[in-house]
Amino acid sequence: MHFVSDLCAMQFNQAHSLTDIAALIGAKVLADPGTPVTGINEIHKVTPGDISFVDHPKYYDKALNSAATFVIINKEVECPAGKGLLLSDDPFRDYVALVKHFSPFNPSLQPVAKNAVVGEGTICFPGVYIGNNVIIGKNCVLHPNVVIYDNSIIGDNVIIHANTTIGSDAFYFKKRATYWDKLVSCGRVIIHDDVEIGSNCTIDKGVSGDTIIGRSTKFDNHIHIGHGVVIGEMCLFAAGVMIGGKTIIGNQVTLWGQVGVSKTLTIGNNVTVLAKSGVDKDLAPNKIYWGAPAVESRRAWKQLAAANNMLEIWEKMKRG
Repeated sequence: MHFVSDLCAMQFNQAHSLTDIAALIGAKVLADPGTPVTGINEIHKVTPGDISFVDHPKYYDKALNSAATFVIINKEVECPAGKGLLLSDDPFRDYVALVKHFSPFNPSLQPVAKNAVVGEGTICFPGVYIGNNVIIGKNCVLHPNVVIYDNSIIGDNVIIHANTTIGSDAFYFKKRATYWDKLVSCGRVIIHDDVEIGSNCTIDKGVSGDTIIGRSTKFDNHIHIGHGVVIGEMCLFAAGVMIGGKTIIGNQVTLWGQVGVSKTLTIGNNVTVLAKSGVDKDLAPNKIYWGAPAVESRRAWKQLAAANNMLEIWEKMKRG
């Protein structure tokens, strides 16, 4: 199956002027490069033409020097050349307002949405739900009670086992004084050809970009993939694996049972992480890791042996 624009932002159906965008949210134009706004994206995956937001001084420089052409910000600052700035008293709120305006919630109350496309030879068992604008390729099998949220794209020869959910919202909230404010998701999930996903798995859509599962990757049961995660080809994940948002995983990576991976990390090609490990930092390619925090397995075993030796010495000392 041919896939379009992996990692794309939410693109508008037509370009808009920065003045028009400002009017929608009641913001003040601080700088206008005169180029159109073509999409919306949160800061981790912005591309030229996108509008994004920043609401904390710690991240001002990152946002202003990112690929985003336009930034909603809560302070008047010097604007880099070629950028457009909108001044807002609450950039998070206004970003969410734009998402809701350009990507409104449109529920489909039937098992297969009218505008969904299901390829030849694909089998959908009873209880399957397929949302708006979903594209599913040829010769797939969706077992009972699989749920495919809006805008997901699934390739050819994909198997999804019972009770798995594809495309649920990102787990992304801003803490307010008396409640958690939801950053509304407008991204997608893209699953490439020949992938198999076990039962009771959950794969979140990107906040505004794409969560991607590469060709011929295989998941066991009870696996969670966070928003915006990118997983390469021919990976193998055993039961209970959990991946935090925005993490990038290379090709032919094996994660054994109950491995937990924190957010915004990078795991290189041909990595193996042994069971029950906790990954809290980037992992270099072509190595085996184990432990919590995960380190190279040989080092981990040496550390364990040293700890056991120290225990034996301590017990001998107590015995006199």
